[in-house]
Amino acid sequence: MGWEGILSTLLVVGVLGFLALSRITPDLILMAALIILLVSGVVTPEVAFAGFGNTGLMTIAALYVVAAGLRETGAIQCITRRLLGQPSTVREAQFRMLLPTAGLSAFLNNTTVVAMLIPAIQEWCQRLKLPPSKLLMPLSFAAILGGTCTLIGTSTNLVVNGLLQKSGYPGLGMFDISSVGLVLLLAAGAFLLLFSSRLLPDRGGVNEGLESLREYRVDMLVEGSTLAGQSLSAAGLLNLGYGYLTELGRGKVIIRHPAHDFVLREDDRLSFVGAPRCAQELRSIQGLKPANDDIQRLDIVHFRRRLVEAVIGPDFPFLGMTLEECDFLGSYQAVVLSVSRGSESNLPDRGLGARLQVGDTLLMEAGKEFTNQYRFRKDFLLVSALEDSSPPNFQKAQLALGILAAMVLLSAFKIVPILQAAWLAAGVMLITGCMNAGLARRSIDFSVLTVIGASFALGEAMNSSGAAKFLAEFLMFNGQLTPVLMLVLVYALTAIFTELITNNASAVLMYPIAGSVAEQLGVNFMPFAIAIMFAASASFITPIGYQTNLMVYGPGGYRMSDYLRLGVPFSILTGCVTIPAILWFWPF
Repeated sequence: MGWEGILSTLLVVGVLGFLALSRITPDLILMAALIILLVSGVVTPEVAFAGFGNTGLMTIAALYVVAAGLRETGAIQCITRRLLGQPSTVREAQFRMLLPTAGLSAFLNNTTVVAMLIPAIQEWCQRLKLPPSKLLMPLSFAAILGGTCTLIGTSTNLVVNGLLQKSGYPGLGMFDISSVGLVLLLAAGAFLLLFSSRLLPDRGGVNEGLESLREYRVDMLVEGSTLAGQSLSAAGLLNLGYGYLTELGRGKVIIRHPAHDFVLREDDRLSFVGAPRCAQELRSIQGLKPANDDIQRLDIVHFRRRLVEAVIGPDFPFLGMTLEECDFLGSYQAVVLSVSRGSESNLPDRGLGARLQVGDTLLMEAGKEFTNQYRFRKDFLLVSALEDSSPPNFQKAQLALGILAAMVLLSAFKIVPILQAAWLAAGVMLITGCMNAGLARRSIDFSVLTVIGASFALGEAMNSSGAAKFLAEFLMFNGQLTPVLMLVLVYALTAIFTELITNNASAVLMYPIAGSVAEQLGVNFMPFAIAIMFAASASFITPIGYQTNLMVYGPGGYRMSDYLRLGVPFSILTGCVTIPAILWFWPF
């Protein structure tokens, strides 16, 4: 091994150390390593930047856009709300959560799935009076397990598949790894259902103090047939996360605190009282629409709308008038949903019939520019927007799900390669208006793509410099280990690296080493490649090993010891299940 191999090895060790111990972001660390390799001449410019054109990386970018279209149209809310239901125990709640989470993660990036489901699970826990700590870590683990069931389920699968194609192997099909993934999902899912409730703490997590927030009264109408014919309980309207139903109006009849089995009809008027997020929660329920007719006249497309709170200032032009008397929509291009006045929670006509005063707080639906436009004007003392509060475009939810299904079918039946199918789906999402171009650009996580692209240069340097071959010989202990033991060792090392660094970086760095091991043993390389796929995703011991684990850390109120208590036996189980399954379906 020459100086190129020594430098490549030192860079890998340095990257591992910085990723595990420093606070520098992974994309900067990997790009710094790429520049060192480029400047030193270990790799040529073509090789250094070849990873950014890798088919796996470009497929991941397209899938970010597809997932954003599903989120924007409310398609995910439609699925989860129907599947989660109203369980009465923690174990039943975990069971209802595991299946849809794993199913969604099999066809969408699992980081995106967890990001979309965390607020839904938090609200669900609040409605059911269950501790979020019992559900959020299983949510992350289920997403990771689901991602191993198909080629597009996790970015690691696509990265390793891209490396296989680059090495001259035929690319994997959509469901080629599903046999191993389903075996793992069944075994690990059963473990979660049997033991996670005992091993996880009973903790509330980081939640808003609802009792200290302003309360608004928001009216909604039952629209169409989605909720009509359902009871209030079955529709999930009696156990909201941020508010509660106070009365129901049907024609001229007002029913206060209706019973849980009261059956809804179209055009029923429902009055809710709750925190500002209650309005957003209600807007995300298909079959409900705001009772204020001005919403239909608000000439702003749905993805540019936000929920905004604004405190009336002394220069507000309509002081002493009711909202019906003033042209609020024409003056501000916003619609007032409710009015809050200090401790007065029973303002007439949900505040819309009250005469406006300085200090009243308006809950409005407006364009996203409203906050910046009126922040420094004296009409309002304070203006703030609720994050991620744009209403879903339910009218295109079925279309978005159809696009996702078409993408999966085109790839599964090998009509179109997964790269083309993913970008075709992303393009159709844009053309059909499921999302706009600005949102498509913002949905792509370029820091993740940078880490993956730069990792390829490190992997290529390890391979071309002879460092991978040297390390493979060292790991084999002069040929004393059998292929099965080497497969176990490769799996274990990949899993350990994943806990310390990023999953994609560990996969790219272990790939050339495993290739050299298979070559020297004279056995089929595919079991090693599949083992790297699964081991790189098998991060359950630390919150930093996988992004979804870190995402649930705060909301679940977890500590490091919580991950160790559940993650260590869970990781051992996944290894014991995965390796025999790989050898059964992918023999040497």
